Amino acid sequence: MRSRSTVGITAAIGGVLAAGALAFAPGAYAVSPGSATATYDCGSWGGGGATLTATQTGTAATITITSAVKTPIAVGKDTINSTLTLAKAGGGTRVFTGTKNPAIPMNGSVTMGPLSATVASGDSLNSYFAGTALKMVIFGVTVNCDALTSQSPGPFVFS
Repeated sequence: MRSRSTVGITAAIGGVLAAGALAFAPGAYAVSPGSATATYDCGSWGGGGATLTATQTGTAATITITSAVKTPIAVGKDTINSTLTLAKAGGGTRVFTGTKNPAIPMNGSVTMGPLSATVASGDSLNSYFAGTALKMVIFGVTVNCDALTSQSPGPFVFS
């Protein structure tokens, strides 16, 4: 009988410890929606629709952009210095930066990212209209793009 009591007490303690571990485990973070589209005008470089894909781990967030802008020449891997500015609901901005891109063939669509930024829980980020929304520096040439539309289906909301 003593062994049954010990087994019961051990099981109860194990359950309490497991519940305590779950209570102190870090929460899962998610950004919603995971991807959105918006239209940008990059002047003589062209423009059109772009797909923005967001991820989040804690306060670290990344966005990868696949745009309709085409490069007139081949671009090597990790050679585009990119800055994406998004408007924060309630005022302010969040700026995502990075020098990450795949190798892009001549006439290939420009893909940038992941671009990184720090976000706070509850940040709601959408297209930025008060200046240059997307800046790319390719081979020393600066390409400035203006956002023409808000993101669809809506802003990125970080948890």
